[in-house]
Amino acid sequence: MASTEPVTQKDAKENTSHEETVIFVLGGPGSGKGTQCPKIVEHFGFTHLCAGELLQAEVESGSENGEMIQNFKKEGKIVPSEVTVKLLQQAMQQSGKKKFLIDGFPRNEENRTAFENIIKIEPDLVLFFDCPEEVLTKRLLSRNQGRVDDNIDTIQKRLKVYFQSTLPVINYYSSKGKVQKIDAQKCIDEVFEDVKSVFSKLKPESAADSLKE
Repeated sequence: MASTEPVTQKDAKENTSHEETVIFVLGGPGSGKGTQCPKIVEHFGFTHLCAGELLQAEVESGSENGEMIQNFKKEGKIVPSEVTVKLLQQAMQQSGKKKFLIDGFPRNEENRTAFENIIKIEPDLVLFFDCPEEVLTKRLLSRNQGRVDDNIDTIQKRLKVYFQSTLPVINYYSSKGKVQKIDAQKCIDEVFEDVKSVFSKLKPESAADSLKE
Protein backbone atom coordinates (compact mmCIF):
# COMPACT_ATOMS: atom_id res chain seq x y z
CA MET A 1 0.00 0.00 0.00
CA ALA A 2 1.42 3.40 -1.00
CA SER A 3 2.35 5.82 1.75
CA THR A 4 0.12 8.88 2.15
CA GLU A 5 2.73 10.82 4.09
CA PRO A 6 3.84 14.15 2.59
CA VAL A 7 6.95 14.12 0.42
CA THR A 8 9.87 15.73 2.20
CA GLN A 9 12.63 17.75 0.52
CA LYS A 10 14.93 14.72 0.79
CA ASP A 11 12.32 12.31 -0.58
CA ALA A 12 11.49 14.58 -3.51
CA LYS A 13 15.14 14.88 -4.50
CA GLU A 14 15.59 11.13 -4.34
CA ASN A 15 12.56 10.61 -6.59
CA THR A 16 13.55 13.24 -9.15
CA SER A 17 15.23 11.92 -12.28
CA HIS A 18 18.56 13.58 -13.06
CA GLU A 19 17.41 13.81 -16.66
CA GLU A 20 14.36 15.94 -15.85
CA THR A 21 14.40 19.70 -15.46
CA VAL A 22 11.24 21.44 -14.22
CA ILE A 23 10.85 25.21 -14.08
CA PHE A 24 7.72 26.76 -12.58
CA VAL A 25 6.66 30.12 -14.05
CA LEU A 26 4.62 32.19 -11.60
CA GLY A 27 3.15 35.67 -11.51
CA GLY A 28 -0.25 37.33 -11.27
CA PRO A 29 -2.81 37.11 -14.08
CA GLY A 30 -1.69 39.66 -16.66
CA SER A 31 1.99 39.58 -15.63
CA GLY A 32 3.11 38.44 -19.09
CA LYS A 33 3.85 34.77 -18.44
CA GLY A 34 1.98 33.72 -21.57
CA THR A 35 4.01 36.11 -23.70
CA GLN A 36 7.40 35.16 -22.33
CA CYS A 37 7.04 31.37 -22.22
CA PRO A 38 7.00 30.88 -26.03
CA LYS A 39 10.18 32.99 -26.23
CA ILE A 40 11.83 30.74 -23.65
CA VAL A 41 10.76 27.66 -25.60
CA GLU A 42 12.17 29.10 -28.84
CA HIS A 43 15.53 30.05 -27.34
CA PHE A 44 16.08 27.29 -24.80
CA GLY A 45 14.08 24.32 -26.06
CA PHE A 46 11.91 23.63 -23.02
CA THR A 47 8.49 22.00 -23.41
CA HIS A 48 5.86 24.57 -22.39
CA LEU A 49 2.96 23.30 -20.30
CA CYS A 50 0.39 25.93 -19.36
CA ALA A 51 -1.85 24.81 -16.52
CA GLY A 52 -4.55 27.25 -17.63
CA GLU A 53 -4.52 25.97 -21.23
CA LEU A 54 -4.71 22.34 -20.08
CA LEU A 55 -7.69 23.22 -17.90
CA GLN A 56 -9.38 25.14 -20.73
CA ALA A 57 -8.86 22.21 -23.10
CA GLU A 58 -10.59 19.99 -20.57
CA VAL A 59 -13.48 22.48 -20.39
CA GLU A 60 -13.82 22.42 -24.18
CA SER A 61 -13.78 18.62 -24.19
CA GLY A 62 -17.24 18.68 -22.57
CA SER A 63 -16.26 16.21 -19.85
CA GLU A 64 -17.67 16.27 -16.32
CA ASN A 65 -14.30 17.54 -15.15
CA GLY A 66 -14.55 20.29 -17.75
CA GLU A 67 -17.93 21.48 -16.45
CA MET A 68 -16.60 21.54 -12.89
CA ILE A 69 -13.50 23.48 -14.00
CA GLN A 70 -15.65 26.06 -15.80
CA ASN A 71 -17.69 26.66 -12.65
CA PHE A 72 -14.53 27.26 -10.64
CA LYS A 73 -13.24 29.71 -13.27
CA LYS A 74 -16.47 31.72 -13.21
CA GLU A 75 -16.06 32.16 -9.46
CA GLY A 76 -12.38 33.06 -9.79
CA LYS A 77 -11.53 30.05 -7.64
CA ILE A 78 -8.63 27.61 -7.94
CA VAL A 79 -9.43 24.21 -9.46
CA PRO A 80 -8.82 21.21 -7.11
CA SER A 81 -5.13 20.32 -7.08
CA GLU A 82 -5.41 16.68 -8.06
CA VAL A 83 -7.30 17.63 -11.25
CA THR A 84 -4.63 20.06 -12.41
CA VAL A 85 -1.71 17.85 -11.36
CA LYS A 86 -3.07 14.83 -13.22
CA LEU A 87 -3.56 16.92 -16.37
CA LEU A 88 0.05 18.12 -16.07
CA GLN A 89 1.31 14.60 -15.44
CA GLN A 90 -0.51 13.30 -18.51
CA ALA A 91 0.90 16.10 -20.67
CA MET A 92 4.45 15.49 -19.41
CA GLN A 93 4.22 11.76 -20.13
CA GLN A 94 2.72 12.25 -23.58
CA SER A 95 5.36 14.81 -24.59
CA GLY A 96 8.24 12.34 -24.43
CA LYS A 97 10.48 15.22 -23.31
CA LYS A 98 12.56 15.75 -20.18
CA LYS A 99 12.67 19.55 -19.74
CA PHE A 100 9.48 21.37 -18.79
CA LEU A 101 8.41 24.96 -18.38
CA ILE A 102 5.24 24.79 -16.27
CA ASP A 103 3.29 28.03 -16.56
CA GLY A 104 0.88 29.30 -13.89
CA PHE A 105 1.41 26.45 -11.45
CA PRO A 106 1.49 25.80 -8.51
CA ARG A 107 -1.04 28.46 -7.54
CA ASN A 108 -1.22 27.56 -3.85
CA GLU A 109 0.43 25.38 -1.23
CA GLU A 110 -2.01 22.55 -1.89
CA ASN A 111 -1.00 22.59 -5.58
CA ARG A 112 2.64 22.46 -4.59
CA THR A 113 2.35 19.51 -2.22
CA ALA A 114 0.06 17.63 -4.64
CA PHE A 115 2.64 18.02 -7.41
CA GLU A 116 5.41 16.69 -5.18
CA ASN A 117 3.26 13.81 -3.89
CA ILE A 118 1.88 12.72 -7.28
CA ILE A 119 4.72 13.49 -9.70
CA LYS A 120 7.58 13.27 -7.20
CA ILE A 121 9.49 16.22 -8.65
CA GLU A 122 10.61 19.56 -7.23
CA PRO A 123 11.38 22.50 -9.55
CA ASP A 124 14.97 23.32 -10.41
CA LEU A 125 13.94 26.97 -10.62
CA VAL A 126 10.91 29.22 -10.06
CA LEU A 127 10.68 32.15 -12.48
CA PHE A 128 8.59 34.86 -10.78
CA PHE A 129 7.14 37.68 -12.90
CA ASP A 130 6.61 40.41 -10.33
CA CYS A 131 4.03 43.11 -11.12
CA PRO A 132 1.88 45.50 -8.99
CA GLU A 133 -1.84 44.87 -8.63
CA GLU A 134 -2.87 48.08 -10.40
CA VAL A 135 -0.81 47.17 -13.48
CA LEU A 136 -2.24 43.65 -13.56
CA THR A 137 -5.79 45.03 -13.36
CA LYS A 138 -5.20 47.48 -16.22
CA ARG A 139 -3.72 44.78 -18.43
CA LEU A 140 -6.55 42.33 -17.78
CA LEU A 141 -9.24 44.91 -18.51
CA SER A 142 -7.59 45.78 -21.84
CA ARG A 143 -7.50 42.17 -23.11
CA ASN A 144 -10.99 42.25 -24.63
CA GLN A 145 -10.80 38.60 -25.64
CA GLY A 146 -14.33 37.68 -24.62
CA ARG A 147 -13.12 35.48 -21.79
CA VAL A 148 -15.67 34.67 -19.08
CA ASP A 149 -13.12 35.65 -16.43
CA ASP A 150 -12.17 39.06 -17.89
CA ASN A 151 -14.69 41.34 -16.16
CA ILE A 152 -13.81 43.67 -13.28
CA ASP A 153 -15.54 41.67 -10.53
CA THR A 154 -13.90 38.39 -11.49
CA ILE A 155 -10.55 40.11 -12.07
CA GLN A 156 -10.66 41.41 -8.51
CA LYS A 157 -11.46 37.91 -7.25
CA ARG A 158 -8.62 36.40 -9.27
CA LEU A 159 -6.12 38.93 -7.99
CA LYS A 160 -7.27 38.41 -4.40
CA VAL A 161 -6.82 34.65 -4.77
CA TYR A 162 -3.39 35.20 -6.33
CA PHE A 163 -2.06 37.46 -3.59
CA GLN A 164 -3.48 35.30 -0.80
CA SER A 165 -2.61 31.89 -2.23
CA THR A 166 0.26 32.11 -4.73
CA LEU A 167 2.59 34.52 -2.95
CA PRO A 168 3.08 32.02 -0.07
CA VAL A 169 4.26 29.46 -2.66
CA ILE A 170 6.74 31.97 -4.04
CA ASN A 171 7.92 32.73 -0.51
CA TYR A 172 8.34 29.00 0.18
CA TYR A 173 10.56 28.47 -2.85
CA SER A 174 12.38 31.72 -2.17
CA SER A 175 13.38 30.34 1.24
CA LYS A 176 14.99 27.43 -0.65
CA GLY A 177 16.90 29.75 -2.96
CA LYS A 178 14.94 28.62 -6.03
CA VAL A 179 13.20 31.90 -7.02
CA GLN A 180 14.44 34.30 -9.70
CA LYS A 181 12.38 37.50 -9.69
CA ILE A 182 11.71 39.34 -12.96
CA ASP A 183 10.39 42.93 -13.11
CA ALA A 184 7.31 42.34 -15.28
CA GLN A 185 6.46 46.07 -15.59
CA LYS A 186 9.13 46.50 -18.27
CA CYS A 187 8.42 46.20 -21.98
CA ILE A 188 8.31 42.70 -23.48
CA ASP A 189 11.83 42.80 -24.96
CA GLU A 190 13.38 44.13 -21.76
CA VAL A 191 11.64 41.46 -19.70
CA PHE A 192 12.98 38.77 -22.01
CA GLU A 193 16.52 40.10 -21.70
CA ASP A 194 16.19 39.61 -17.94
CA VAL A 195 14.77 36.12 -18.52
CA LYS A 196 17.69 35.17 -20.78
CA SER A 197 20.09 36.31 -18.08
CA VAL A 198 18.42 33.91 -15.63
CA PHE A 199 18.55 30.97 -18.05
CA SER A 200 22.20 31.62 -18.84
CA LYS A 201 22.94 30.81 -15.19
CA LEU A 202 21.26 27.39 -15.28
CA LYS A 203 23.45 24.33 -14.91
CA PRO A 204 25.17 23.87 -18.31
CA GLU A 205 23.53 20.51 -19.08
CA SER A 206 20.04 21.99 -18.63
CA ALA A 207 20.57 24.88 -21.02
CA ALA A 208 22.80 23.18 -23.60
CA ASP A 209 20.91 19.89 -23.82
CA SER A 210 17.61 21.75 -24.18
CA LEU A 211 18.77 23.26 -27.46
CA LYS A 212 19.37 19.78 -28.86
CA GLU A 213 15.81 18.55 -28.30
